[in-house]
Amino acid sequence: MTQSMALEDYDSSWSEDAIATIVGISLAQETFSAEDLREAIRTPPRSAQYGAAFRNAQAQGLIVAVGYRQSTTKTRNNGSHKLWRRKQEGAAS
Repeated sequence: MTQSMALEDYDSSWSEDAIATIVGISLAQETFSAEDLREAIRTPPRSAQYGAAFRNAQAQGLIVAVGYRQSTTKTRNNGSHKLWRRKQEGAAS
C-alpha cells in the first residue's frame, strides 16, 4: 500500500470523534477498553485507527494503561487487550 492510499483511508474526523468518545467513556467508567470504544462509535475506515486513537489519547495525557483483560469479541478469539482509565489530574503515571 502506498502512502497516498493510506492517507486516503485515514479519517481525521473519526479520530477526533474517537478521542472525544474515549474521554466520555473514561468519565463514565472506571476502566475501559477498545471494545467499549467499538460499541460507542461508528466503524473507522481502517481498524488500526482504534489503536491509534488510544495512543493519541495517552500521548495527550488523557488516559493511562492499567492492565489487560481477555477479549469477549469472537473475532479476537479470547485474545488479551489493554485496559485503560482516565488520568487523574496531578497524578504521576
